[in-house]
Amino acid sequence: MTENPLSARLKTLTRNTTWTLITGIKVGFKTFHCQGMVKIGDEFWVSSVEMGITVDGQVDRTTGKGHLFRIGSAGRLLDDISIGEGSIYHPSGIDFDGQYIWIAAAEYRPDSRAIIYRFDPSKKELKEMFRWEDHIGAIARNKDTNTLHGISWGSRKFYKWEMDDSGNVRMPLAPPKDTGRLNHSFYIDYQDNQCLGGQEMLYTGLSVYRRSGSQAMVLGGLEIVDLEKGLAVHQVPVQLWSPVTGTVMTQNPSFFELMPDNRLRAYFMPEDNDSTLYIYEA
Repeated sequence: MTENPLSARLKTLTRNTTWTLITGIKVGFKTFHCQGMVKIGDEFWVSSVEMGITVDGQVDRTTGKGHLFRIGSAGRLLDDISIGEGSIYHPSGIDFDGQYIWIAAAEYRPDSRAIIYRFDPSKKELKEMFRWEDHIGAIARNKDTNTLHGISWGSRKFYKWEMDDSGNVRMPLAPPKDTGRLNHSFYIDYQDNQCLGGQEMLYTGLSVYRRSGSQAMVLGGLEIVDLEKGLAVHQVPVQLWSPVTGTVMTQNPSFFELMPDNRLRAYFMPEDNDSTLYIYEA
């Protein structure tokens, strides 16, 4: 199978790659805690979690709201789709397969429960596909193999679901705890995903490293994973930070595309609530 040109370009990235900021688009509404992003035409779809707050101002993980925002190219809110139900409200990293946006909602804790949805952006139709007894933090469909791929809390497990020709998921006979494949890469936890075709998935994320008595260090990066083997084939730290909050650019939502002249363009939205959509090229 011919390698995806985007995958080939991503594999040329190193820790010494120069990233150039093209622009920053101010998002004109409260975005809460963003999770995943896809770009369809000139518009962006961004998943986000609005967390519940107790009377004493603490985060209440049993209550909240999941959102799928449609954002115009100038940062204006065009649509807000509700995601999840009850305590299953925390949206995942997302991906677009050319027809549907795939998105999960989960309880805001590890080893919990999730609902997997597909959303038709042309018809604004959200359809529940199945439920799963684990937290699903990102999900995408591989068109080449007609399979769904998800990750658990902290991306410690990879999940794979076969689909039939009608688009229905073939549920495995084994319980969820026995179907996941361990992720042997530990330096970042994946937050968002983008299928590259073939057997490859792009994951972006971060991890916090702490040393007693010292300020925590946050490392962001991206990995291309061979889905058949469950192993990373290319790993790169992304040394970009928000000029407002100092958070890494791969804090949560990301999207990559190949431009003319083989330029790689990346979109990031690292800040909560008062967000800017940063566009970089490498």
